[in-house]
Amino acid sequence: MKILCSFFLFFLSSFLITAQQNVDKVLTQLESKTEFYSDIAQNIWELAEMGYQEEKSSALLQKTLKSEGFKITKGVAGIPTAFIAEYGSKGPVITILGEYDALPGLSQKAIAKKESAGKKAGHACGHHLFGTASTAAAISVKNWLKENKVDGQIRFYGCPAEEGGSGKVYMTRAGLFDDVDVALHWHPSSVNAANPGAALANKSAKFRFYGVSAHAAGAPERGRSSLDAVESMNYMVNMMREHIPQEARIHYVITDGGKAPNVVPDFAEVYYYARHNKRDVVIEIFDRIINAAKGAALGTDTTMDFEMIGGTHELLSNLTLQELMYDNLTAIGGITYNAEEKAFATEISKSLGQDALDTRYSEGVVPFTKNARAYGSTDVGDVSFAVPTVGMGAATWVPGTPAHSWQAVASGGTSIGTKGMMVAAKTLTKTAIDLFSNTEIIEKAKAEFIEKRGKDFKYIPLLGDRPPALDYRN
Repeated sequence: MKILCSFFLFFLSSFLITAQQNVDKVLTQLESKTEFYSDIAQNIWELAEMGYQEEKSSALLQKTLKSEGFKITKGVAGIPTAFIAEYGSKGPVITILGEYDALPGLSQKAIAKKESAGKKAGHACGHHLFGTASTAAAISVKNWLKENKVDGQIRFYGCPAEEGGSGKVYMTRAGLFDDVDVALHWHPSSVNAANPGAALANKSAKFRFYGVSAHAAGAPERGRSSLDAVESMNYMVNMMREHIPQEARIHYVITDGGKAPNVVPDFAEVYYYARHNKRDVVIEIFDRIINAAKGAALGTDTTMDFEMIGGTHELLSNLTLQELMYDNLTAIGGITYNAEEKAFATEISKSLGQDALDTRYSEGVVPFTKNARAYGSTDVGDVSFAVPTVGMGAATWVPGTPAHSWQAVASGGTSIGTKGMMVAAKTLTKTAIDLFSNTEIIEKAKAEFIEKRGKDFKYIPLLGDRPPALDYRN
């Protein structure tokens, strides 16, 4: 009996050592392709294509995955720039999400002072790194599956228009995650962290008012100003802020207010967002915003219609998966700046009004905590209600850099962004391999998912049944 036990322990020990060596080999191979993936990310950084306009960025990632043996399905969920790349035909299905859309009006050179690159948009949220790191991870996991003859299906989901376009919501609504066991994602950040995430539910729409044009001085009585309607709506919504939950957020921008002061505008448009950490509250607030628009139209003798642009669920965290990803991020570790990177980072830090450059959590990892506070929104929220989902952040930006800033664009265009991107790629790779190696973790994550979501949960997209808003950036 003792001999059998000793043999079993020896066999198990040898298996675990071999398995770890195989993981280390895949991570080493991934590291060796840093320059290759950096070139892809910088290409997408230069393209800076906005939501649903990412034709070249999407095509580049598709080409990269196809060359590695992935089967590509284009134009999923009725979105030309959305796609699925898959490898394997049996075993657990693990998907890695990737984004690649830029933000309008944030063109910036990769330098430590504010200077436009002369483009319409910029990667101020680092999605050029996001899509590339996820692609790199999917390829690395595929290599591990193939080399070790493990049954498993690895997928990359090319997800466009995260910035206000709700691309993943349409993909979720189309049932593309119905057969997925676990979804992995990450996001560029100023720190390395893998704590349970939080995100605000969000509804957005463009409100359009139609009036009657007239000479503003010669015949003002004949005009009915659509701009007056927009301003009346905004005034009422701003008064409403006192009477909504303090955690809620409402933002708007007037996208069209007329063309000349001496012409009464016969058309005006305002674009609204409403957010809260519970989707039911968002729905209630947005209904009140709609009523404000109706009242504004009635009071200014104009007419109004609106178009839902986006709508996302809050984020449903999964502690089982989050602890695994945190352990893997800690094992991978952070990044170290060379002299040139440190000089760049110091100047960026000064531009942010910081007294000193604090690299504790770019070189290391933010300590684990279960308490997360939501500030922004993401369409990953809808995915998290369809399948157990886990994410992390990697330090692709100088510490203290906020998203959607020129400093974020600048950092993302340098080797600092590349280093953080590779931390994410390695962590995603290691996490997926762990899940394929130990499917009990998947089952535990699924049990937690069902308990938190509720057995009677029915998915209802907040943007309704509208088709993808492919022209929302026009």
